[in-house]
Amino acid sequence: MMEGYNEKSHFDDEPAPGNFVRAFDAFPKAKPQYVTRTSGGGKWTVAILFVSAILFWSELARWWQGEEDHTFSVEKGVGHSMQINLDIVVRMACKDLHVNVQDAAGDRILAASRLQEDATLWSHWVDGKGVHKLGHDSQGRTDTGEGWHDEGFGEAHIHDIVALGRKKARWAKTRRLPRGVPADSCRIYGSLDLNRVQGDFHITARGHGYQEMFADHLDHNAFNFSHVVSELSFGPYYPSLVNPLDRTINVADAHFHKFQYFMSVVPTIYTVAGGSASTKSIFTNQYAVTEQSKEVGERMVPGLFFKYDIEPILLTVEERRDGILTFLIKVVNVLSGVLVAGHWGFTLSEWLREAIGRRRRSGRSEGVIGAKTGYDE
Repeated sequence: MMEGYNEKSHFDDEPAPGNFVRAFDAFPKAKPQYVTRTSGGGKWTVAILFVSAILFWSELARWWQGEEDHTFSVEKGVGHSMQINLDIVVRMACKDLHVNVQDAAGDRILAASRLQEDATLWSHWVDGKGVHKLGHDSQGRTDTGEGWHDEGFGEAHIHDIVALGRKKARWAKTRRLPRGVPADSCRIYGSLDLNRVQGDFHITARGHGYQEMFADHLDHNAFNFSHVVSELSFGPYYPSLVNPLDRTINVADAHFHKFQYFMSVVPTIYTVAGGSASTKSIFTNQYAVTEQSKEVGERMVPGLFFKYDIEPILLTVEERRDGILTFLIKVVNVLSGVLVAGHWGFTLSEWLREAIGRRRRSGRSEGVIGAKTGYDE
């Protein structure tokens, strides 16, 4: 045995006096004098920390947003009434328009008596290029003045919809007319109750479409059914919800022009899942729409026709979020996977570097001293 050599010192790692925790360390570590620090190890450590931070933030964002489940089912209850909300500007005088609803039950509702009509200017809503211009937010999106963009979120999530849906709804005020300037358009807005059956909501010219006593026949040259739709929804009025026809503009190319919108209305429940006491829901309706517009002859009735049909299905959109314990387990799994992958990457890179280094050294080797090919006997 070599003098001064203590074999036990290579294997025993006696804890320092008073270090009680290290004495029970389940993961033995090499002494500092036997550890070689490499630049590659530091680079891999930085890379692992960077990837771990990105994955952790992604997992946190996914957990915070939650998951959305869409479930279709047959509607159990049958409602007898339904509310419609609309905010439409037509480029004709209010006195020249008739607003009516006729449904499959045969009922005819004089909607004009239940809605509010304000005289306005077409230029307050549309610029010279025919673009809806009631206002724009900082992102350039059209602002209809109903307060939807006040919250400042673009792609609405279920918790945003439910939170805004619980706020009190209000209609925007019509911009005042300049002094001495006559109105050339009519804003029709408000809510009214309808039968929950297939129906047709339409806006036509005075004296056209219905046989009415003492109704003046409006001059055909006064027809102009260009319009801006700021709101058209079914169910409770939620300005926070954007519907397919919201912020829509259509310009009539002729006096006799007919615009038809065919809508399929689907009852919808938005739910934010939580505990029994924290679950929040709002009930509304969504709809899909197809459009058809064309110039018609003088024997036809021009105007705006919104035909709606109630689908016998119920859509439930639920947002749910994992519990905090489940989230922590997912984070630990992700970070563990990154550490294992980083360890294997470091090991393989070091092995490859050493293999390349040995090959280069063996290529430059000349054997023993004074011999190029080995021993010379």
